[in-house]
Amino acid sequence: MLAVCFVIVAVHSVTAQSNPGTPRPKVILISLDGAQPDRINKYLEQGVLSPNQGLGLLKSHGIFAKQNITCNPSLTAACHTTIGSGSNTSRTDVVANTFHLDASPFITTVSGFNAPIGGYSLNNGVPAVSDNPTAEPIWIELLKNGKKVVTATFPGGDGLNVTVPGLTNSPIIQPAAERTVTYTVPFGTTANVFEQGFTLNASNFTNASDALVKQLQIAGKQSYAPVKVANLETISQVTGGGGPYNIQVAALDTTNDRNVNYDTLVFFDANQGIQPGPFQLPSTGPAYVTLGRGSQPFFFEGTANKVGARFYITLLAPDLSTVHVARSNLTYIPRNTAVLSSVDDINNNVGFWQPQSDYYFVERLATGIDNFSDEELESIYSDQVQNFVDYQTRIALRAISQNPNADLVMVYIEEPDGSEHQFLLTDPRQATNPRDPNTIGQGQDPAKVARYQKYVETAYQAADNAVQRIISTVGTDRHGKPLSNIIAVSDHGFTTFYTSVNLNAYLSSKGFDLNQVRAVTSGPAAHVYINLQGREPNGIVTRQDYITLQKQVVQALGELQETNPNYNLGKTTQIFDQVYARPLPNDINDPTFGLGTNDIIAQDSGDVFATMKEGYNFDGTQTPPVARLGDDSTTSQFLSVSNFYGAHGYNPITQEMSASFFAAGPDIRKGKLEQIRNIDVAPTIDQLLGVKPASTVQGTALNISLKTR
Repeated sequence: MLAVCFVIVAVHSVTAQSNPGTPRPKVILISLDGAQPDRINKYLEQGVLSPNQGLGLLKSHGIFAKQNITCNPSLTAACHTTIGSGSNTSRTDVVANTFHLDASPFITTVSGFNAPIGGYSLNNGVPAVSDNPTAEPIWIELLKNGKKVVTATFPGGDGLNVTVPGLTNSPIIQPAAERTVTYTVPFGTTANVFEQGFTLNASNFTNASDALVKQLQIAGKQSYAPVKVANLETISQVTGGGGPYNIQVAALDTTNDRNVNYDTLVFFDANQGIQPGPFQLPSTGPAYVTLGRGSQPFFFEGTANKVGARFYITLLAPDLSTVHVARSNLTYIPRNTAVLSSVDDINNNVGFWQPQSDYYFVERLATGIDNFSDEELESIYSDQVQNFVDYQTRIALRAISQNPNADLVMVYIEEPDGSEHQFLLTDPRQATNPRDPNTIGQGQDPAKVARYQKYVETAYQAADNAVQRIISTVGTDRHGKPLSNIIAVSDHGFTTFYTSVNLNAYLSSKGFDLNQVRAVTSGPAAHVYINLQGREPNGIVTRQDYITLQKQVVQALGELQETNPNYNLGKTTQIFDQVYARPLPNDINDPTFGLGTNDIIAQDSGDVFATMKEGYNFDGTQTPPVARLGDDSTTSQFLSVSNFYGAHGYNPITQEMSASFFAAGPDIRKGKLEQIRNIDVAPTIDQLLGVKPASTVQGTALNISLKTR
């Protein structure tokens, strides 16, 4: 009865040739989040990915890099900002996925996706737009030079007025104009109604009313058994308005076999009834979901933000004795004033923002899923992977169709990152049952390991198909080379981890007062902030105490070691790999005290910045924590079994963290590059478009252009 869904969008392995004179973007940058080059090359060799389409086509008709050194820390928000600016993290000041702004109250954090690019000014504690940003998005210089730029969910292209979290009436520290291009589609968000599972049985269903049966008939839906209906949930409030919504589900038997075989569920708002359609996007009408055929979208009529969700069936007994269904988060595209025209174009022609792959299901954090098997929850996640990559691709294709003369199109595809986080289960030290520390080594479940390997492969296939659909849209010449210059990159690589670390618990165990010293973590990277007087709003630590605390934090991080023989492979090792302290002036009274920067430390980095060695992650701690096999009661306060498997954010010079780089097109030569840097991508695009890079760019144009040979 399990509905495991692998809906791969069909793509021809050979692209049809197109008229070279047809307008098409000059450069298309595609970011495949977390795509690791060694894994791509392995999949190409094994036939998991086709050498004749997508990444394989770019590799065979263009140029690729063996290693692409990414930003430090190797995290999504930070590294997309370095890709899009050509400047290192110390210059972009986007230092993690989550971090603290000096201008914010000490306990407040900011998302790296909503942080100012290139910093901001902070004079006497008053934040403002910087007159001299230390980095800027590539599109600012391109737009100045009359170029047309498109961002399709690419980080930083969102039309957002950036303000300081935690401040009342906070001033703008980066205006929307600097985050807006010719056609700008922001990444979506939730409407504060989150994922939910539901377990029903025959007693929940009653015979449908004659009116409901008639509505189904008018809609062209027939049931060969009596239509049954059940109440599912009431959604009273949705971000941006709309509702209440009284969601009900009707059960249909669509098989004319003289047996009662309920196989289809219809999710609808009882306040609307079952409308017959046709429906104009973003409207969808009821969601008709048939067991084994994947989920269906559902638009919530009347929501100002254009909100929708998807419904899933994971178990449906023919007699309704056991029914497991789920609903995704309610999601929408932010309606930032500066980009409303692009947002409306997507809502009306591609549809409302689809829910992305949701780890709350597979990590069993969602409500209402206690009765669901692991395979059922994995089927929801797999369905979300396919549908969300398809949706992001359709956004990109719509953006291209509306801007065929664009000079640069920047596309973001979320996979394979999400699937690698959940399913990169390849190390014997990883517990296949996160609630049982004994399921490592010989205790691992080999069936789960094999199943998870397939999920990672499927995610790479979905991302590869996205690349191919974009190639197919712009077309190829008679030799198979794309007619636009297409650059496919990733923001970072990926590796496994087996231990979750609670850094603030560790700091507390070492005697630190968390009102004075506080860690903000993303993946295996940490920024440890000291609540310094005169810098932090309501700071309490004197400069002299700051010096002492900073040294003590560095020492404490160096003292955290792996002594458990189940995990250290017979050798005691330090857990932290990189530890950097904010530079301090020689004079304690220097006005720049606590504000120092260097090649590693940015304006809003921690007073100590650190990353752990591979195998350890600050994320993944369960509630309550699950002690690792062989740990004592002291160690288990801050080291525990993780509830997922893949991570990035480690030292960027390692091959595991290497980002990808593949490029092909009319202006791109064939060949191989041994080593490049992600900060080289932006100046390379500038070169292809004949524009001088901004003065803040630290990267160097790569030798990939035919025009420069």
